[in-house]
Amino acid sequence: MATPRPQTRHAIPPADDICRKSAVELATKIRSRNLSVREVVGAFLDRIEAVNPHVNAIVSLRERDELLREAEAADDFLARNQDEAGPLFGLPLAIKDLALTQGIRTTFGSPIFADFVPAEDEFFVARMRRAGAIIIGKTNTPEFGLGSNTYNPVFGPTLNAFDPRWTAGGSSGGAAVALALDMVPVSDGSDFGGSLRNPGAYNNVFGFRPSQGLVPAGPAPEVFHAQMGVDGPMGRSVRDMALLLDVQAGYHPHAPLSMQGHGNFLAGLSEPTLGGRIAWLGDLGGALPLEEGILNLCAEALNRFNEAGFTWEPIVPDFDMEALWQAFVTLRQATSGCALKLHADVPGRRALLKPEALWEAEGAARLTAPQIHAASVLRTSWRHTLLALFDRFDLLALPSAQVFPFDVRTPWPKEIAGHAMDSYHRWMQVSSLATMGGCPAVNVPAGFDPDGRPMGMQLIGPPRGDLAVLRTAAAYEAVMPWATGAGPA
Repeated sequence: MATPRPQTRHAIPPADDICRKSAVELATKIRSRNLSVREVVGAFLDRIEAVNPHVNAIVSLRERDELLREAEAADDFLARNQDEAGPLFGLPLAIKDLALTQGIRTTFGSPIFADFVPAEDEFFVARMRRAGAIIIGKTNTPEFGLGSNTYNPVFGPTLNAFDPRWTAGGSSGGAAVALALDMVPVSDGSDFGGSLRNPGAYNNVFGFRPSQGLVPAGPAPEVFHAQMGVDGPMGRSVRDMALLLDVQAGYHPHAPLSMQGHGNFLAGLSEPTLGGRIAWLGDLGGALPLEEGILNLCAEALNRFNEAGFTWEPIVPDFDMEALWQAFVTLRQATSGCALKLHADVPGRRALLKPEALWEAEGAARLTAPQIHAASVLRTSWRHTLLALFDRFDLLALPSAQVFPFDVRTPWPKEIAGHAMDSYHRWMQVSSLATMGGCPAVNVPAGFDPDGRPMGMQLIGPPRGDLAVLRTAAAYEAVMPWATGAGPA
């Protein structure tokens, strides 16, 4: 039997009723004028004031008076133009501090950019503004998004929503904690090696990595080259994630790898899934070291799918997982590492980079064209392997993390189950499978160990099968025996 959901160990009051409502319900009540934007923004700002000092999830928060004036202007607009209110109208949202936000400080968690205020928005942020969102500030992230422990020298660490001793995960750790503790109704995040899935698992919320190209990347200059990191939504419910994804997704002419057209994800969830077959990858036949207790929690989560008409069976893909990981490392250094090398090559900046950033930059400097080509070929082979699996199964499942939340003062786990970790991200190897396949993947909460530490499970679908993955997650959500987030159970 699953361990009951624990109460948070933070000394914080319960959330206002407004802050506990779903993003979908809030947006509906605002558009129907059953709630004013000022009421909603004010309630969330009160919640942030009460909670954020305990966890440090939201950073670069705008001035309260300025935000309330913006909320009042939104109410005035709505009174005159009710039919023109976008799907996010009046929702107070905070953007991950890796995404550009016009007029709002964007630090990337780095002292190099501690005072940087962009003159433009990230493409998906601009869409959120046009949809009526009120951008209140940013959510904390590790320096340049490196690693799955959210701390940096600009703002310090973000603490887990359940226990201040634990990491929040990352790199969307601030987003996950703000969401879990009802400081925002829905969150954005990004995911290269698990950054939407891992913090979702560590804070008992959903996190969705979309198919490659679904959410347009930019305006970064290397958009032709950057193919493995994606932006996407996090939510306390699958419907809330679909609401935000509908706004984020779709072709953009300045994002050459973006997809033309996309489904209406929120409306698509009105059609329930009819069940299907799930391949349980587990620990990949022993190739992935896992902390004790994770597989048992995921097995309990898988068994809940029986109520939704799904069946599952264990499968070990016929693939060299060590070679796949090394290809991931190569391609990450060829993209993110090269971007970091631009800073490492500047004497005054090099000393401001954390060791993990220098590791990526130095690895990039050693790469050769044949190495990058070989990694790309192997990535293509892995995609073919996945497509063969999807001929037999509707989804693949495996844990969202290889360890439970650990001491926030530990930069990254040095070993798992007696296996030494040879890099700052080796302990996140479990998340590289979806990334290397360009597949959509969602973290669903899997439960808690006897110490109250949360864990999640990934559901991976075929490329561009985003709606099917979300429908499956919604079917799972319907049979979950506990509430998401860390608010009142």
